[in-house]
This record gives sequence, C-alpha cells and structure tokens, in this order.
Amino acid sequence: MMKKMVAIGACVLLSLANLAPAADWKPAKGPLATRWSKDVSTSSPLPEYPRPQLVRKDWLNLNGVWQLAPAKAGAAVPSGQDLDERILVPFPVESALSGVMRQGDRWWYRRTFNIPAEWAGRRVLLHLGAVDWESTVWLNGKKMGQHSGGYDPFSFDITDALQPAGLQELIVGVWDPTDQGSQPRGKQVNRPGGIFYTPTTGIWQTVWLEPVSPRHISALKIVPDIDRSEVRITVQVGGAGDAEAVVRVMDGEQEVSMVKGPVGKELTVKVPSAKLWSPDAPFLYGLHVQLPVEVGDNKGPAADEVTSYFGMRKISVSKDGKGVNRVLLNGNFVFQVGPLDQGFWPDGLYTAPTDAALKYDIEITKQLGFNMTRKHVKVEPDRWYYWCDRLGLLVWQDMPSGDNFVGPGKGEITRTPESARQYELELKRMIDNLHNHPSIVMWVVFNEGWGQFDTVRITNWTKQYDPTRLVNCASGWNDMPAGDVHDIHVYPGPGAPPPEAMRAGVLGEFGGLGLAVDEHTWTNKTWGYRGAASRADLTHKYERLLREVHRLKTEAGLNAAVYTQITDVETEANGLLTYDREVIKVDLDRVAAVNRGDVSHIPEIKTVVATSQSAPQSWRFTFDKPGDDWFKPGFDTTGWKGGPGGFGTEMTPGAVVRTVWNSKEIWLRREITLPPGPIGDLRLLVHHDEDVAIYINGILAAKADGYSTDYEEMPISADALGTLKPGKNLLAVSCRQTGGGQYIDVGLVRLEPARR
Repeated sequence: MMKKMVAIGACVLLSLANLAPAADWKPAKGPLATRWSKDVSTSSPLPEYPRPQLVRKDWLNLNGVWQLAPAKAGAAVPSGQDLDERILVPFPVESALSGVMRQGDRWWYRRTFNIPAEWAGRRVLLHLGAVDWESTVWLNGKKMGQHSGGYDPFSFDITDALQPAGLQELIVGVWDPTDQGSQPRGKQVNRPGGIFYTPTTGIWQTVWLEPVSPRHISALKIVPDIDRSEVRITVQVGGAGDAEAVVRVMDGEQEVSMVKGPVGKELTVKVPSAKLWSPDAPFLYGLHVQLPVEVGDNKGPAADEVTSYFGMRKISVSKDGKGVNRVLLNGNFVFQVGPLDQGFWPDGLYTAPTDAALKYDIEITKQLGFNMTRKHVKVEPDRWYYWCDRLGLLVWQDMPSGDNFVGPGKGEITRTPESARQYELELKRMIDNLHNHPSIVMWVVFNEGWGQFDTVRITNWTKQYDPTRLVNCASGWNDMPAGDVHDIHVYPGPGAPPPEAMRAGVLGEFGGLGLAVDEHTWTNKTWGYRGAASRADLTHKYERLLREVHRLKTEAGLNAAVYTQITDVETEANGLLTYDREVIKVDLDRVAAVNRGDVSHIPEIKTVVATSQSAPQSWRFTFDKPGDDWFKPGFDTTGWKGGPGGFGTEMTPGAVVRTVWNSKEIWLRREITLPPGPIGDLRLLVHHDEDVAIYINGILAAKADGYSTDYEEMPISADALGTLKPGKNLLAVSCRQTGGGQYIDVGLVRLEPARR
C-alpha cells in the first residue's frame, strides 16, 4: 500500500550538534529591521524544508552559527583551525542578521556536525541553496568541488569524504567581486545609491544534508498540458543502473492516475477533468514518485520515493475578436497587474528573516489586488515560488543582469566571451531549477539594456528551451524583434507600445510614486520618480495612474502593467509599503479595487485653466530676479517679457517647450479666469524641473522640490483656495534649476465625481 504523501515543510528536522554557542553571536545594528527579526532562531534559522518540489522525509539543516574569517586569494584552507568570527548562516555577510554587517570579497566559513546513526549505509548529499558568487567546498580536508553562480542551488556527494564516526568538518571558501566583476549580480554594487543596493556575499540560502539510496531520484521535469488533460513527467536518477519509476498524480488523498515507465524518458499521466491553476483558484495536484527495488516490481519497498506538486495551467498569446494580440491564461484573457519586486530586506538583504516574512510579501501583494509580480533581476529561494504557487500569484521572472554598471556614475564593464558564457550558463540553470513552478509564466531575458547582447539569439533559445512560457527579450529600452511581448518602461506613465502583428504589448515598469514615512526609512534622504504629499495623495495619484492603465487595456491593446514598486528599498521611497513592511502607504481597499479594474469611483479630471501641454498659453515672465512682492496682485511687470508656455529646454522628459528657458531661475505671472458657480475640488496641474513655488492671488498655493517627468496634480493650500473666485485671478510661479533638463508649466483642474 502506498505511503501517505509527506506534507511540505513537515519533514523530519533532525537536531544539530556542535554548533558554535549562541552566546558567541549577536545580530548587528542595522539602519532598519522588520518585525520578523525577533523571530530568527540562532539554532535553526529558516528551518523549513528548502526544496518543496522534491521532498524526502529525512534531512539535516546546517543553518545556524558558523565560524567565519576574511580570506586572501591563494591562502591555505584553514582545516582544523578555529576561525575568529561568528556568522548566522544563511544571512549574507553584509546583512545585520548575519551579525557581521560589513563588506569583503573573500571569506572562509567553517562548522562541524555529526551524521545521524540511522543514515548508515546511505549516500549523503550536501546541498547549498545559493552562494554568491564563487564557492569552493571542503569536507574533512578533502575538496568536494567548486561552483560559480550566485543564484542557483548546487550539491556534492560527500559520502566518501565522511569520517567513520564523530565530528565532520565543513569549510566553504567564497569569493564575490560584486560590481568589480562581470558576473550576473542584479542590483548589487559596492557603493550603494539610487536604484542600486547593498551587495550580498557568501552563503544566503539554506545549507543542508540529505541521505539517499545509491540509486535515487535526482530531479523531476513536469510539463502540464491542459489541452490534452495530461501531465508529462521525466524522472531523472542519480546512481548506476537502469530503473523504472512509478508516478502517481494525487488530488489530496485521492489517487487520480498512475503510470510506470523508464527513468530519463518522458512519461504521460492522464489528468481527466483537470482542475486548472489560476490566481483566483490556485489548485495544486500532488505528485508521488517511487523507484521500486526491482525493475518492474510495484509491490516491494521503494529504493527511493519523493513527493512533489504541479499546477495545470497554460500561458499563450493569441488574437482577440478585434485582431489584438492578447496574453491568455488557460485560454482566457487575464489582464495582468503587478508590482516590481526587488526581493530585498533591510535586515537580511537578499535573505528574508523568516519563511513567514517571505510568505507575507506574496500575501500583501494579493491583498493589494495584484494578480502578478515581476521578480526584478534576482532569483529567490525555492520557497518563495512555492508560496506563489500555493497562494496564486503569476510571476515574471527576470534573469539577473550582469555586465551592467560598475556603480552609479562609474561607467561600464566590457563584455568578454567568458562573461557571456557565464550569463547563458546561469540563465539555463535558472530555467532548469524553476521550471516546475506553475506561477512562473514569463522569462525576462534582459532588463533595460543592462549587459544586453545577442538578444534575438538568446531569446529564441529560451523560447525553444522552454516553450511552455512566454519570453520577454528585453523589459524596457532596447527592444528587438524576438519573443512573445513588446515591453516598454514609462515613468511615471502609464503608456502602451504600438500594436504588433505577432507580439503582445506590455508595460514592464511605470509609476514610482514616492512617499517617505518617518521612522521607517533606511536613510534620512530618500527619493521617488514622482512625489506624493501624503497617504491620501499617494492613493489618489495611484488611482489616477491605474485608471489610465485600464483605459490603455481597452483602447491600446495593453496586456499587463508592472508598477514600481511593492516596497521601498534602501534610498528608494517608491514602495506601496515601507522597506520594513510596517506601513502600507496607500488605502489598501481602494488600491485593490483599481488593480482589479474597478475604476468607476475615481473622480474625473476636468480642465479649468489649461496648461500649455496641448496648446500654448500666454504668460509674462522674467529671468532677472524681481522685487520681493512679485507674486502679489498689482505688481508692476513693466520690463517683463511675454511668451507662450511651457518654458524650458528641449529633451527634458515630458516637456512641451514653446519658450526656451535655460537660465538658473524664472518668474512667471498669468491672469486666469474662473467660470461662474462653485469652485469645487480644484487642483494644480504642474510639470516642474526643478524646485517650484506657486502662488494664487498672492498666497502660497503649493511648493515642491526636485522635479517631475510629466504633468501631475498638486493640492492647493487652504489659504490660497479661499482666495479663488469666479472671474479674474492671478497665478504666479517661480522655478529654479540646478542641472540637467529644465521645464515649468502650470494649470488648474477640477476633480468631479465619476459618472457611473
């Protein structure tokens, strides 16, 4: 009789021995922490089973306090030597939760452990979830091997290097050049700033041991086919000899179907009346795979058995009734709306403090009404994708970029044949390791030209290698005629790419509305692509953006939109949540409603006093500093010039320049006329680059530092609003520029209740 399936996360976690005493370690004091930091165990941090799609009941978690020491190139392996420092694995060296929190490019890790007596006679595998970037492993002084790649898991069979009894010594040497190398690294730089962040060096995912039979299951490849109501499964085996696998598909405790066949060959299992996986109904089938002791014998004990799961789903592109290319999920158009997700944590950097924290990010993304997320130039631990599978969240998976920028303002690294080979090697590993997750519906090969090369060839290879998913050749900037989608970035946007004959149009990044929350920031100085004054203002601006997104879905054939971003990250305050996940910066219910397409409640904008965006409007202006009361009614503007707005220099983002302004400052005045009747909910409509001050009838109405890249609404101060009246009014504006492009234009709009 078949054994009961092992539940994910319920595997036997055997007790560890010979860890360094917890008293030798304490967390470092970082700039910011999450509420999960207090739940981090020194004896067993991240104790959950790390590989939910290939589960065995016996394993040993090696996370915990390890010894640590800086290393030098070519130095002797410190076998049998105590190292001076302590680090909590698997948190990266630069993180607060590691207890180290400093940068270094070479390190020695060391710990000892005992092998459980009940593992006698079995092979023992050492698994390392991810080590950034190059790692070499020794056991009891014997070199097990080397691995280059910061995002993929790797394993060694350590059986023959084990001592017959007693303590076993494990040493891992790591080297990570971060932005001084050309390897895939995403947004890691040695000098963080702007859109680039603190690096991760060394072990940053779970380290664990697993006993297996000499002939054992090493991997599964699962390919669902909803059109044929079947799933195709390839069972890969480690160890010598032929083998036959027994594969069972389960619906809970109920067996759906079973097939037997040779390992290494694709086996087809019928799934009649299949329950389809989607964000609204993320149903997962169980999978039970056995290697019987004797080939063809299904009655005796199993030489090996694992449990897994899969989802029946299909992603495709097809034309709708109007001839527009649409992205279909299970044959139906599903408009995908999601955030950009950088995958950083203030206390653990690349590593979430706990599994509950990891799960929370997916839960809050769903609660905000998103059905998708774009994992941005980072690969997560397997359990992050497990929660996306289980909770129902579509994933666009970026390949982490390499060969991008050395650092802010530092120039570029020249691509070499070796770096190109490494990029393609790690791309293949990413696809192989994540292939079975139903949540992943798109591979993003390149981001914004960072390290981009041979785009058409690599995109075509990716599509051929994994035809079950969409492929995005380049999210933003350097689009090439390849892949399933044409992806543009527009800040703040939104926007839509022009229709194409073969590919679907998507908006890979937009938004970036910034709002810093006191006591919840990484640094005192933060930034956003576009500012918001308050929670209410951020919510309102978000609703306006999303109403336009849904208009583009209908009128321009847009298929998906990715908002920047789900959380603040270091100096960026663009998140819907603060970096520590403590504050949801928007009205959750209102944002969830517009993300799901309910825009009926969003006020409509009516022009009251036009800007010069569509047609020129006349202003009086001067580049010479006027008197102190220049903004008040009755001020003599003799000597001021007259000209049409907007004012600025060509090539300034979002600008419509009709009068050149290239000096440091400008002062403007304009007489405006308001129609009779109630004033209503008036707002300023402003495009400024950089600092702007706006006066109405001599009273300060609004002030903003920095710059915008498009026209945006600004609230009017209560004092200035009180001076407005039907008929003639005075609008006065000053703008100051320090560098780069420059532009100023101002008008008035009224918010009116939406017509239902």
